[in-house]
Amino acid sequence: MQFGIMAMQMDALIPAGLSAAQVMTHIASFDHASLVRSFYDQGFRLVELGGDLAMFLPHTFSPQAIERLGTLKQELGLRYTVHLPLWSVEPSTPLTPVREGSARAIIENILQTQPLSPEAYVLHATGALAAEFYRMRMSETARSLLLRIFQGGARQSLRAILDAAGIPSRRLAIETVEFPFDLTLELAEEFDLSICLDTGHVLVGFAGPIELFDALERCLPRLGEIHLHDGPWQGPEMTIGYGKDHQALGKGSLDLPRFLQRLETADFQGPVIFELGVADALASLELIRKIRPGIIT
Repeated sequence: MQFGIMAMQMDALIPAGLSAAQVMTHIASFDHASLVRSFYDQGFRLVELGGDLAMFLPHTFSPQAIERLGTLKQELGLRYTVHLPLWSVEPSTPLTPVREGSARAIIENILQTQPLSPEAYVLHATGALAAEFYRMRMSETARSLLLRIFQGGARQSLRAILDAAGIPSRRLAIETVEFPFDLTLELAEEFDLSICLDTGHVLVGFAGPIELFDALERCLPRLGEIHLHDGPWQGPEMTIGYGKDHQALGKGSLDLPRFLQRLETADFQGPVIFELGVADALASLELIRKIRPGIIT
């Protein structure tokens, strides 16, 4: 099993202690391939590229940048996945112009990165607006109706993305985000998509009152990727632990030996991405080595 790291490392993108002028110089000279090379030098051969980089660093997905990333992939034997844009996009909103613009931004990032042959494109099928209504105080009848409306918006975006991008449906992995797990899984089944199981999101209650291993079993038939990080299990109540996820393994409630054993039994070979800073990712990798030394390839 291969473990990778996300490229969205804020301290690498905008280092602390720089003046405003130095920050602007750093942004202008930022090299995507050099960042990925730094992960390789620290032991990671699987990297999840972040589509949101283009918000502030549009040149990171230029044809020249993609060519350099492709060359690096060939030289070093790297594997890539792509986390499609989530900041500023609302693929599930009922507001049609915003939803269609969000879908176009997502499609553009897929087309930009296709030359890299990513193993998975991870998508938040529902956005921050859907999450806000999910947690809003209202009757359960009203909540259920509104969430179905957001699911319908996501359905339209998914159809547009698949039609325009031309990728196999299983290459698109929708993530367990702050939206009911059942409704996310329904979308995956309807469009024959993969699922990206985010362990920390489930543990802290983003996906609703579902236990992590129940979620894992239901995802396994279409499990395409895992976002691996820890957090405290919030219990079966409709609670959520904001800011408590994205912890290093061993710092929360994740039963790591059981989790790894289940993946091994299922012969899961997909990408496992640490959604952590580099130091926490390396510490988590070392913990995995101690628990199951033969599982890391």
